[in-house]
Amino acid sequence: MQKFLKPLVFVVLLGPALWWAYIIWRAYQGDVAYLGPDPPKMLELVSGEWAIRMLMLSLAVTPLRYLLNAPYLWRLRRMVGLYAFFYVSLHFLVFVLLLLELDFSALAKELSERPYITLGFMAWTILFLLAVTSFNRAQRWLGRHWKRLHRGVYVAGVLAVMHLIWIVRSDFGEALLYLAIVAALLIYRALHKFIPGVRQFVLFKP
Repeated sequence: MQKFLKPLVFVVLLGPALWWAYIIWRAYQGDVAYLGPDPPKMLELVSGEWAIRMLMLSLAVTPLRYLLNAPYLWRLRRMVGLYAFFYVSLHFLVFVLLLLELDFSALAKELSERPYITLGFMAWTILFLLAVTSFNRAQRWLGRHWKRLHRGVYVAGVLAVMHLIWIVRSDFGEALLYLAIVAALLIYRALHKFIPGVRQFVLFKP
């Protein structure tokens, strides 16, 4: 079963992108029912939702590996992290392509005048650096600095949540949920590192 896990997770994580690619194709055929009266805003919202979900999932892989006593989850870390970067990049692409219409002077203005855009761009930049250094050659080249660099995924998670909280105007429920998830994962990683009892605790024992 474990040998099928990685291909299965790959297909499942790709699913949302394929679904929305199909919706966009349908829209080009004249069926805009799924995209509503403002398709660019709808796609920005949906891509942002999936971006932060994938980022939360990438943050959860290592804690789940420890808590479930499942070493095979290590094999999913790189793939899930790259998917997080992929979905965050799609969100950024929707913003630049559909909302700003590739006006990079407008992008520079948005980055300088809207702090929540700056936070989102900072999160994307961190994930870009992690994506381009996620491969074995980069890991060997960076040596002991590699782990230190890749802990930056937690910084990206915090920035992404702050980006979301800043955007939300009324219903903070979902944003606070993601904030709680990031906080819980950060606290668990700190406790796991410094407290032996936490390192020894697992939900399932062989």
